[in-house]
Amino acid sequence: MRDMDRRIWEYTSDMNRHRAHVLALASLSLGLLIPVSGRAAALTEVTRSLWAGSASLPSYMQMYIYVPDKLATKPPIYVSCHSCGSTATGQIGNIPMAKAAADSMGFILVLPDNPGRNCWDVGTTKSLTHDGGGDTQAVALMVKYALSTYNGDAGRVYIMGGSGGAMLTQAMLAVYPDVFRAGAARAGVPAGCWADGYSDSNQWSNNCAGGNTIKTAQQWGDLVRAMYPGYTGHRPRLQTYQGDADTTISYKNTGEAIKEWTNVLGLSTTPTSTDTGYKGSQANWNRQFWSNACGYTVLQAWTAPGATHSMSYEEGEMLKFFGLDKALGGPDPEPDCTGTGAGGAGGGGAAGTSGAGGASGAAGASGGRGGGAGRGAGGVGGGAGAGGRAGGGGSGATAGTSGSGGTVGSGGSVGSAGTFGSGGSVGSAGTFGGAGSSGSAGTSGTGAGGVQGGGGSTAAAGTSGSGTAGSTGTGDSSSTGCGCGVGSSAPGAASEIAFALVVLALAVRRGRRARR
Repeated sequence: MRDMDRRIWEYTSDMNRHRAHVLALASLSLGLLIPVSGRAAALTEVTRSLWAGSASLPSYMQMYIYVPDKLATKPPIYVSCHSCGSTATGQIGNIPMAKAAADSMGFILVLPDNPGRNCWDVGTTKSLTHDGGGDTQAVALMVKYALSTYNGDAGRVYIMGGSGGAMLTQAMLAVYPDVFRAGAARAGVPAGCWADGYSDSNQWSNNCAGGNTIKTAQQWGDLVRAMYPGYTGHRPRLQTYQGDADTTISYKNTGEAIKEWTNVLGLSTTPTSTDTGYKGSQANWNRQFWSNACGYTVLQAWTAPGATHSMSYEEGEMLKFFGLDKALGGPDPEPDCTGTGAGGAGGGGAAGTSGAGGASGAAGASGGRGGGAGRGAGGVGGGAGAGGRAGGGGSGATAGTSGSGGTVGSGGSVGSAGTFGSGGSVGSAGTFGGAGSSGSAGTSGTGAGGVQGGGGSTAAAGTSGSGTAGSTGTGDSSSTGCGCGVGSSAPGAASEIAFALVVLALAVRRGRRARR
């Protein structure tokens, strides 16, 4: 009897081993359909009522969020803005390094979207006014939702984007300096520039895109300050990238952005330091840097000689600029500067008593060096510099005779398209895979997402580029703005199911032979 019991036990154990083996192989062949634990992080749309509340906002604005499986204790917020014609789902594929960093360090990605629109609205009064009810307020509310819901770090909120996304980036820094600590803009335009000749039909401005909107540093600074009247707090630092052969967004816009942000940040238009031939991941760059009165670099302008509009992001450099390239837990890399007054605007000479760059070059009232005052031929500007707070004491140096205009700065990196994830379809091959090298586009506009016309600059590629499947154009495409995005396809599971059934049949047959 004991022998019979032993044989039954051995037979049952053998069958259980076969059954477990079959289930394991079937699970592998079917792509592990049963989750091992929890739900993997994914880009998810947030219900509008949760982030928008009762605010009167454009109906097309949508919020997407990527929350990593393991969050930092107080996670920073990283906002990524897609280019004209693209989508949030397309943009997540453009920032693989940021996504990987979010996974490893626990910060949150927020990706706004505007389906049905060509570009972001950064040209109307409502979007260029703090809490004015435009696209910019919608993005600010998305950030506030993420901060509140996930106990985020309000002192570490960053924003980046390319082309149309870069325009939104600079606008957000101007309209919501109280929300953002820093931004990185690739091939964009100064805040407020897009209002010059803005067309709501395609959200495009030929005047600004063509480099025809020219202002003094003081005019640009006043324009930004009027977007949030009375604001006296910290102003976000900025990093710009652009190729100097960009025919979609004129490279002149880099020089105008330098004038704008040096004035807003109280810096001279003359950079603190420069270098050439810096080897980035996407190009070799000539760079200019500006430090504030406390010695922190608060403005960078990167120019890629000979490069056009369509380049990928210098993601590693952006993460470094935001301090998201290393373990979290501390404050933003740039503390508030509460020392001597910020320098002159580099406008027309000496700093005025109110901090804005004086027009005539007369010596400043308080005599101090004025932080990083706009230096002209005759010496440093006196008084409190543009936007400066007090101006340190010192001898009353005479005002410089020059300073307005500003050095045409180095541009920002491009790559509004860059490598792509999921998104719209382009190219003759139908839908596309997640990241391509580049379409056959170029300035001729025949490829998937070549240089777009921008309302009449250079004829752009349409949505039907000639790239083959698996590759994507790295630029923007549209005759009325800039667009990018590629599709994605998922393999069918029929062949995998068939394989699983074969494995199951072999296992059963093996069990029968064992019983014999």
